[in-house]
Amino acid sequence: MARTLRGRMTPEETRLWQSLRGKGLGVSFRRQEPMGRYVADFVCHERGLVIELDGSQHLNSEADRARDADMAEHGFETLRFWNHEVRTNLTRVLERIQQTLEARKPL
Repeated sequence: MARTLRGRMTPEETRLWQSLRGKGLGVSFRRQEPMGRYVADFVCHERGLVIELDGSQHLNSEADRARDADMAEHGFETLRFWNHEVRTNLTRVLERIQQTLEARKPL
C-alpha cells in the first residue's frame, strides 16, 4: 500500500518531499511510511516527527486527532500543514519543521 501511495503523491506532497529528501533538513525522512495501522505522509524516525499534509477533508477531523494521539503514545509528534501552505509559503513550512526538529532530541 505504501508503495502505491508513494506513486500517487499529491503535488504538495511532492513539493515538500523535494525539500526533505536526501537529508535536506539535516535528518532522514521517509515518505508514505507505514506506522502501525496508519501511513504517515512523512516521518523522521531519528527525531520522532511525523508530518501530515491536509486538504479540506481534514478540517476538524476526529480521526486525525485520534491518529495524532496514537502517534504521540508511540513517541511521535505530528505536525500538520494545509496543502495551500505548502503551495504558497513553503519557506515558512520548512522553518517550522526545522524548529521542531531542533527542539526534539534524537531518539
